[in-house]
Amino acid sequence: MQKEYQICTKCILDTSDSGITFDDKGVCHYCNNFAELMDKSIDGKEANNYLLEMVEKIKVSTKGEYNCIVGMSGGVDSTYVAYLAKKYGLKPLAVHIDAGWNSEIAVKNIESATSKLGIDLETIVINWKEVRDLQRAYFKASVPNCDVPQDHAFVAGVYNLAAKYGIQYMISGHNNVTEFILPPSWGYDSGDLDNLIDIHNKFGEVKLKNYPKLSLFKKVIYYRYIKKLQSFRILNYVPYNKEEVKHFITENLGWKDYGGKHFESRFTKFFQSYYLPSKFGFDKRRAHLSNLIASGQMTRDDAQREMEISPYNKDELPEDTEYFIKKLGFSIDEWQEIMKSKPRKHTDFKSDYDQWWFKLLKSLKSK
Repeated sequence: MQKEYQICTKCILDTSDSGITFDDKGVCHYCNNFAELMDKSIDGKEANNYLLEMVEKIKVSTKGEYNCIVGMSGGVDSTYVAYLAKKYGLKPLAVHIDAGWNSEIAVKNIESATSKLGIDLETIVINWKEVRDLQRAYFKASVPNCDVPQDHAFVAGVYNLAAKYGIQYMISGHNNVTEFILPPSWGYDSGDLDNLIDIHNKFGEVKLKNYPKLSLFKKVIYYRYIKKLQSFRILNYVPYNKEEVKHFITENLGWKDYGGKHFESRFTKFFQSYYLPSKFGFDKRRAHLSNLIASGQMTRDDAQREMEISPYNKDELPEDTEYFIKKLGFSIDEWQEIMKSKPRKHTDFKSDYDQWWFKLLKSLKSK
């Protein structure tokens, strides 16, 4: 039975998320969860002191050429993270994972920032034949998070490189003020290797010989406990206003705007702004803008006005659609069939979370 339409009285998330709930004031559980998180989070002097403690730990963690690794996409968050790493006297190695979908602006942003900051950059190019086949498999599977093949390779590549150089700290751009809110049904954990392999086994055609893989078991047991690899979300411990940071990196690092959240990837732009709204009926801008509302960086009225704009520029859509389906090797008929096919959930496929070792780890953590 379909829910009666309702929209949060604080943000703009609505019943396009099947899992949303509201309190007696009409406020959604995402806003309430965010408020609870902020109440528990440290800020001001306390946050700065913790940041400085972490900086000192990172500095003494290794005597090698680099003491931390920064994954760079050409986006706002990763560019600012690279700046902060240098500002606090760290020795970062920047790594970019090229999965074949970079926008020209993103590439120039990475080159400009690393050059101006004096940071070494290592680019890992993913085997195109393999990553394309994996992306094709995800669309054939009719699951919502077709960004997994890119995102999984990004994380696996960064972990592998950190191990290669003996680096114990990854400086992450993930942050609460712009990325905390996202309905679970609108995405899926890109780290779930079993899920990825099962989808590819059922719908893929090319063997994944060179595609970088990272199971949750290896990530947790090998990298975290044996290699002592840690992720530090530095943006949670500094003032982080998206528009102010955009202005700063534009003026100081030669950064250029690419038009939308995660649009540094041409794949993500089309997938997020056309495929998801058209096939699954949700627009991820609702979550992204709601996060900015919750953190006081945007008004609800401004967010609603932005939602009135089509998620995809109609003048660009025909050309971009042709480029997208041609690059993935689909015929027009195949693509139309994908768009019409019944949506599936990621939980319809195997998962690392169903493995005995994960259940054991979970039970040990709860004790």
